[in-house]
Amino acid sequence: MTRRDSASSLSAAAVLEIARLNGVPVDDEAMAARIAAGGSAAVAAVNALHRQIDGARLSDVEPSDYLPTLESLAANIPGTSSRDVGSRGVKDSEGADLVSTAERLVAGELRSADLVRTALASAERAEARTHCFLSLDKERALRAAELADALLDDARRLGREPLAPLLGIPLAHKDMFDRVGRAATFGSKALEPVVASRNATVLQRLEVAGSISLGTLNMAEFALGATGHNAAWGDCRNAWNPDYISGGSSSGSGAVVACGAAFASLGSDTGGSVRIPASVQGVFGLKPTYGLLPRTGSMKLSPSIDVLGPITRSVRDLALILKIVAGSDGEDAQCSMRPVPNYADALGLGVEGLRIGVPKNHFFDRLDPQIRFACERSLASFEAAGAQLVEVEVPFAAHLAELSRAIVYSEATAVHGETLRSRGTKYSPQVRVRASTGLAIPGTHYLEALQGRIPLLQQFVKDVFCRCEILLTPTLPIRVPRRDETDVGAGTRLWEVLGDLVRCTAPFNYLGLPAISVPAGLDDQGLPIGVQLVGAPFDEPTLLAAAAAHELALPPPKLAN
Repeated sequence: MTRRDSASSLSAAAVLEIARLNGVPVDDEAMAARIAAGGSAAVAAVNALHRQIDGARLSDVEPSDYLPTLESLAANIPGTSSRDVGSRGVKDSEGADLVSTAERLVAGELRSADLVRTALASAERAEARTHCFLSLDKERALRAAELADALLDDARRLGREPLAPLLGIPLAHKDMFDRVGRAATFGSKALEPVVASRNATVLQRLEVAGSISLGTLNMAEFALGATGHNAAWGDCRNAWNPDYISGGSSSGSGAVVACGAAFASLGSDTGGSVRIPASVQGVFGLKPTYGLLPRTGSMKLSPSIDVLGPITRSVRDLALILKIVAGSDGEDAQCSMRPVPNYADALGLGVEGLRIGVPKNHFFDRLDPQIRFACERSLASFEAAGAQLVEVEVPFAAHLAELSRAIVYSEATAVHGETLRSRGTKYSPQVRVRASTGLAIPGTHYLEALQGRIPLLQQFVKDVFCRCEILLTPTLPIRVPRRDETDVGAGTRLWEVLGDLVRCTAPFNYLGLPAISVPAGLDDQGLPIGVQLVGAPFDEPTLLAAAAAHELALPPPKLAN
């Protein structure tokens, strides 16, 4: 062990003393040991980073240059603009997706009031099966539907297209966003309710686009969990089988879309919290490039890593929602000023001539055989559609997830500092451990984890995206775990499973790259499997084009309601 390593490791006793000095309630040495273990893993990853990159070079990096670096790299990657292969068609999800339903509303084939009544009935069934809702706004939703019908009738009478692309469409979102006149819970009971005076930017944009909110959705407490467990409000369960996890932290978002109660839902992704619920529940989930969506009015967990993203039933629904919510609002300083393209334009491009990267290291290690088969089937479908498969070495892959956690835990402890001191005992024990882990991560290591993102991102783009346009990995390397296997009493295997859940997703949070989980079939227990596609910075068009081709070749499994 080097002097740097030994100086950076903390004992449980040291964590207890640090917690006492900071006024953070840590119950006992066992809880302190968990905090120390999380801190030690983060410290080890940063020490590995220091050995990978010359210390002097690392110290010259300005973390504030991270978003400009993403933008600069995007400007030098051709993406879809260099590909002109003609239309390949876009799957219409047999009329069941958001886009098809919006077209039927405009044509007068469907009434929003009927659609919303059906959605509310489906939401009640979904709630009984999965506990995906924290609140249902029935009366408000029905009033909004009646207004939408009146506006649609006027547009048809005048021979005009409605100005609002989502007019009359029912959606529901994670309870982490500001809503006028309401207090978000953030999935916890540890906070004093604070009534919002305005909507989060992304919700405001969806409302202006005409969507109707059905209510607020369950989530992991403070978004600190990948399984869907919630000791405060009750666990969210898997729509396919309630004995299995819903994924987290956007657990309700995955379940409500899988159950068919809402056409789309917004969640957040700090380590996989959109992609994991999408994967385990057989729907589509997109983590955009860091800085593509404004986070104004949304819960903070780790501002350097947090992104917002949609979960939907089809790729073209992802493209539509993304077009509406993306782009700077002038308030989130870490939101890019880049113009927002019409993502739907890319969906018919297909994948002919596209290079699909297959990692030689890390992502296919210790893979469940059924997950491997699903990935191989996806790769074969791409190859049959004209893509070229290319093996790539992913630089520093084994450490990227832990480097992400070094930032997330450090920032989460700072974000929660005052609440931990004043109301920490109201946190569930597991969440309090995660929210307090930053106590065991030295400030120097946190800063170096931030600084390391720029050279590692540059190296990743150079080594990977010079050889391919899209990288394919599993979303999860394991099959969907049971809820009792990942509950607080699950024993030592719990921590191994929790680590596996983010092993393939968290690396791309650290790098800030866009990634989408697409449904890739069912395992032998009838539970969904997801495959992850990863794109270059701000190249969501190419990513969505590849996802659309995958959807066309391998239609998502259908959940019987």
